Parts: sequence; C-alpha cells; structure tokens
Amino acid sequence: MTDSNRSGYLYTFFAFLIWGLAPIYFKALGDTSALEILAHRIAWSVPVVILIMLAIKRPFPKTIFQDKKTLFTLFITACLISSNWLIFTWAVVNDRVLDTSLGYFINPLLTVALGILVLKERLDNWKKVALMLAVFGVVYRIVVMGGVPWISLSLATTFAIYGLLRKQVNIGPLQGLLVETLIVLPATAGYIVYLFIANQGAFLQGSATIDWLLVAGGVITTVPLALFAAGARILPLNTVGFMQYLAPTLTFLLAIFLFEEPFNHHLLISFAFIWAGLLVYSIGNFKKVNP
Repeated sequence: MTDSNRSGYLYTFFAFLIWGLAPIYFKALGDTSALEILAHRIAWSVPVVILIMLAIKRPFPKTIFQDKKTLFTLFITACLISSNWLIFTWAVVNDRVLDTSLGYFINPLLTVALGILVLKERLDNWKKVALMLAVFGVVYRIVVMGGVPWISLSLATTFAIYGLLRKQVNIGPLQGLLVETLIVLPATAGYIVYLFIANQGAFLQGSATIDWLLVAGGVITTVPLALFAAGARILPLNTVGFMQYLAPTLTFLLAIFLFEEPFNHHLLISFAFIWAGLLVYSIGNFKKVNP
C-alpha cells in the first residue's frame, strides 16, 4: 500500500467515524431544540469552512454568484441538506437514532433508484436484486410494524436527491458547502439572535459547556466532509462506497447498546433484508470494477 493510499483510507475512515459517532455529540446538547442546533451548525460552519479552505489553499468561488442556474441549484441543495440535518438532529434528540441508521443504510439503494427514474440508467442483475431486497425490507417494516418509517425515508430521500443535484454542479465539496451555508446563513443567524433576545435559546444562557458544544457544530459538520473529500480523491469509488457503511453501522450499534433503543425481531428482519441488499449491491460493484 502506497503512502497516498494509506492517507486516503485514513481520511475516509475518520470521516465516516465522525459521522457514525455524531449522535453522541447531539445527545450531549441535552434539551437544546433541534432547530437551534441546526441554526448553530450552519452558522459556525461558515468560518470553519473558510479556515479549512485557506489551510488547503482552495479558492473562494467568486464567479458562482454570476451563474444564476448554478446558484439556484445550490439554493435547492442548501434547502435539502438543511432539511436532512434537521431531521437527523430531531431524530437523535428524540431517541430515534435507530431510524437514522436505517435511513443511511437505505440511501445508497435509493440513489440507485433515482438513477433509474431521473437519469434513465440501466441496472445490472446485481443492482436489481439489491433494490428488490431493500424495497422488501421497507415494505416488511411498514406492513408488520405499522406506520411509514418517515424519518428513515426522509433522510434517505433528501440526501439522495442532494447527491443527485450536486453531481450536476461543477463546484468542489467545500466550496459548494460554503455557498450553501452562506445562502441559509441570514435565516439561521437571525433565528439565533431572536432566541437570544427572547431569552428562549440555550446559547449564552448560562452553560458554557452547551455554548462550546453549539460552536463545535461547525467542526462536526465541516471536518468530516473535508476528510471525505480528501479521501475520495485518492481511493477508488467502489472502496469509498463500501466504507460508507461504517457510519450507519456505528449509529446502529450506538442506538442498540449505548442509547438502548427498543429493537425487536421484526426490526431485525427489516434490517436484514436491507443489509442483504447492500451486500448484493457491493458484490456487484466489486465484480464490475474487478471482472
């Protein structure tokens, strides 16, 4: 293994490690509302992204503000990723971590489905079987346990559409994140100020620990993305795709063993079908890259 490949594995591993352990951070914020956490996460991401871009010498995307089509697309992606973060945060603070794990296990297969519907991509037999297994797992969850797993499906859907749209924009991950956060910054900064004036928020209201944790939201958001972007430039796409399952696996383990969320055999069966779909999907990708 070359030094470059070793660095790629380390960057990618730590990116997914941070994403997988993120629920611990959100749980530490106690009774802070999901909306306030999101506002701080966005607001503090801006200076963190700028610092990282300066450190790795990435240029500020000045011309992006002259391209109305690209800017509109980034407005949509900003809304999508903000919604994704809000749903994830709400789920964690309301003891629904298991649902977030299911959502990010479903995400790669939903991305495949979008490729069929939107990009008119043709599936090989491996992906067809993988998609059917995942659909069966979700349908089983709905029929046997009752109720649509809206958290899981919302997380998977918003992130899959976000990825689809970002693929069509010629801008780097960090520059894109900076533009997206700048788009929603006025609303989030205004909300933070409103909460402070109304004495309804958690920030600067007595707990220094909570204050610093909210500021750290920028780091939790930006650093793993920077690590992922660095790793993805070095490693093959199929390797990155396989490693992405580390994050929801860690989240799954946290939900069961640390947060002790209820888990019965029906949930196990539902997860098992989706895991089987991911396994088939991964094998198909591996065989395609290594015939």
